[in-house]
Amino acid sequence: MKIAVVGATGLVGRKISEVLEENNFPVTTFIAAASEKSKGKSVVFKDKEYPVMTMPEVLSANPDIAIFSAGSEISKRWAPLFAAKGCYVVDNSSAWRMDVNVPLVVPEINPRALSPEKKIIANPNCSTIQMVMALFPLHKKFIIKRIVVSTYQSVTGSGAKGLMQLKAEQNGEKRFLAYPYPVHENVLPHAGDFTDEGYTTEEMKLVNETKKILDDYNIAITATAARVPVTGGHSESVNVEFEKEFSMHEILSLLKDMPGVKVVDNPAANSYPMPVDAEGKNEVFVGRIRRDKSVKNGLNLWVVADNLRKGAALNAVQIAELLIKKEIIKIENI
Repeated sequence: MKIAVVGATGLVGRKISEVLEENNFPVTTFIAAASEKSKGKSVVFKDKEYPVMTMPEVLSANPDIAIFSAGSEISKRWAPLFAAKGCYVVDNSSAWRMDVNVPLVVPEINPRALSPEKKIIANPNCSTIQMVMALFPLHKKFIIKRIVVSTYQSVTGSGAKGLMQLKAEQNGEKRFLAYPYPVHENVLPHAGDFTDEGYTTEEMKLVNETKKILDDYNIAITATAARVPVTGGHSESVNVEFEKEFSMHEILSLLKDMPGVKVVDNPAANSYPMPVDAEGKNEVFVGRIRRDKSVKNGLNLWVVADNLRKGAALNAVQIAELLIKKEIIKIENI
């Protein structure tokens, strides 16, 4: 089993390698890849150093699976070349997510989207993943009519530059590396790039990807995405309107039974999800669960997750594991 991590020197790339190791993924050959500017660097996997290879070198190595986390342009250019050689590409960028021929997969939700002939598989946006993880079991039973979501997104969602800008500002330096304004002691109602309609690309990912993953294009969704001076994970205020009536007991039971979701909801004890507690964890945490009495069949949720883990690296590794479990990729002696 040859596995390549493309973008291995970045925040998400390093986290992918970490999760592969934690999950004891059956790697016989580990390949680290990055851009030409990372040539000469090395990454550590299972206490061994691996030199960073260029994309042509990785392509020649014929990996079985390549997990991409190097941006859309790299994915658009190289993913088809890897797929043409029989490699399964799990892509963490936005390049292929809305392609009708590319499955957009959260393993706990739509594993059936994977098939042997689909060589390129898209990993959803981090904010989308945590929201659909909480909403999927509820949608199956009560059918979601409308979602209003506001996100409070960690600077790590902007990669190393976002983290560097925050740390620089905390040290009294002005370095606009990722954002047009200071993010320290500030909130920017601006995550992603603005579209002609005034929404940002991060907001539209929540709209479009949610419909594709849940396989329901009738859901009305509107989103506002904000960047906050946090490093531990993304938080979301999610307001949902269902077609069917529900009881709070049913809501809590469905959330508690959902794999990968952990309910943290005890207002009397000031117990609710926070990114400081989610950092380094694999679960999606859900709390502040309460009925919205302003509309029929309305519900409010607060959803928190480590955006580098379930929001990116973990979900990608889980997709790779699913390829093996479903015997789309067959490996002897596993």
